[in-house]
Amino acid sequence: MINEKLKSLADLIVGYSLKVAKDEKVLISCQSTKSLPLVNYLIDAICLVAGIPYVVISDLELNTILLEKTTNKRINLLTEVAKFEVDTYDSFINIRHALNDYENKNINDTILKEMGNKLRPIMNVKINNRKWVLLNYPSDLDAYKAKMKIKEFYYFAFEVMTVDYHQLSIDVIPLVKLMEKTDKVQITGPGTNLTFSIKDIPVIPCVGQRNLPDGEVFTAPVKDSVNGYITYNTPSPYRGEIFNEVKFIFKAGKIVKAQCRGSDEKLNHILDTDLGSRYLGEFAFGLNPLIRRPMGDTLYDEKIIGSIHLTPGNSYAEAFNGNESSIHWDMILIQRKDYGGGNIYFDDILIREDGLFVIDELKHLNYDLDSLSEN
Repeated sequence: MINEKLKSLADLIVGYSLKVAKDEKVLISCQSTKSLPLVNYLIDAICLVAGIPYVVISDLELNTILLEKTTNKRINLLTEVAKFEVDTYDSFINIRHALNDYENKNINDTILKEMGNKLRPIMNVKINNRKWVLLNYPSDLDAYKAKMKIKEFYYFAFEVMTVDYHQLSIDVIPLVKLMEKTDKVQITGPGTNLTFSIKDIPVIPCVGQRNLPDGEVFTAPVKDSVNGYITYNTPSPYRGEIFNEVKFIFKAGKIVKAQCRGSDEKLNHILDTDLGSRYLGEFAFGLNPLIRRPMGDTLYDEKIIGSIHLTPGNSYAEAFNGNESSIHWDMILIQRKDYGGGNIYFDDILIREDGLFVIDELKHLNYDLDSLSEN
């Protein structure tokens, strides 16, 4: 059964997400040999369409040692390597494998910031002008964070990564059209009353082409339009730190006050990374019908059905609001009744209540969430 899931996932990535064509060069990067079963199927699928696969396998501990010893000269070398990859390959498959969330906890912030600044132009080309897919190969640590048995989580991970994205791409069309017509957004709920505009910012459906698992529709707030406050109710991991109950107060788009359960100093240190890190770069709805609870991994948590995420930091070129930053920190607010509830208004009309869309043209996006919330 696992082999069938792996083959289905590989076929989805190569045939649907990347649409690999003859003679296209595909770079597969993986963090662990644990993902080799999937890599084998990916190679088969790429070769079946006459693509050209290349594989790079790294090691978490070695990468940490290298980062700890990184100098400006090494950053220049990494920049050259990254440019070579972007210039050489047509598609990128990045397979992460979580072994220790705290491995990079002690990396020098100055080095990380300098790396981010140097690599950002190249990464922008990769993200916006190349085909790519990012996924997590399931790990025992993931199972622990999801509070599942190991075997149970593996099946869950492959199930949520291979939902019917073609159907989802059809389902989200009414939401995309509504967001494109919307000016004012208001979000209310426990510890939250926030307003902003999304007028004239492009709206992008995410339905399996890049992140796996996927399932969201995103745009960005007009940069200086955000006012009020928001309290996130899921853990917000960042470089080995976990921030809980993060609360932001905004004025004219800028986070003027930030606090959390834990270290306010560390939270504000991240938000002071650069000029853009106290402004929002993304607003999105989570829509994956099979992801219902947070596990402390943003790749999964931002897709939780009945959730939104509002992101301090860089905005994507597809939905650019003028904000640039070396950080992009997705923070999630679940608005279902079982997480405290909350409402969303578009131009003063209620469109979602307690995580459920309430207008007719969007009710199909609830799937069976109303019954799931009772479980």
